[in-house]
Amino acid sequence: MKRLVSLALLAMALPAAPALAQSTATGNVAIDGRVAPVCILGDPNPALVNLGQLSASSGPRTGKIATITPQTVQLPASFCNFAGSVVRVTATALTSSDTSVPQPGFSRAVNYTATATNWAAGASTATTNALRDGTSPTASGLGSTQPLPKIADIALTLSNFTAPGDLILVAGTYNGTVVVTLGPAAVAD
Repeated sequence: MKRLVSLALLAMALPAAPALAQSTATGNVAIDGRVAPVCILGDPNPALVNLGQLSASSGPRTGKIATITPQTVQLPASFCNFAGSVVRVTATALTSSDTSVPQPGFSRAVNYTATATNWAAGASTATTNALRDGTSPTASGLGSTQPLPKIADIALTLSNFTAPGDLILVAGTYNGTVVVTLGPAAVAD
C-alpha cells in the first residue's frame, strides 16, 4: 500500500511529458450561387379606371367630349434588381363597341395621353391618335433608361382626353387599355 502511495506521489511530482506534435490539414470548399435578373410591377391601384360619362350632356358641347380630369394609377413597390431597365407604355384609345363606320360629324374614338413616371429621369409617354372610325388606336412610348437597380412606386397618369376632330361621340360603351412593361432596356426596343 505504501508502494502505491509512493508511486502516486512520484507521478504527481514528475513534470508532465510533452504532448506529441499534432498536424492539421485544411480543405477549401467553393460555394457558388446566382440571382437572376428580375423586374416586378406592383398591382395597379385602381385596376380599372372608370371615366363615367364621356360626352357632355348639356350646354354648347352636348354630345362632344366632356372635360375629363386626369386619372392616376399607382403601381406600388415595382422593382428591377439590375441596372439598365426601362418602362414602356403602350396605350390603346377608347373605342366604341359599335364597329360600323360612323356617320359624318360623329366619332367613335377617344384619344388620351398615358404617362408613367418615377422610374427614370425621363417619363414614358404614349399619346393615342385613333381616327374617328376607331382605326389606328395604339401608340407606344419608351422612357429613359434607369442606370441602377431600383424599387419605386410607378405612377401612371391618363390625361388630355380628346375626340378626333372634336366630333360628336357615337353612343355606346367605350373601352381602351394601357399596358405598362418594365424590363431590360436592350429588349424593350
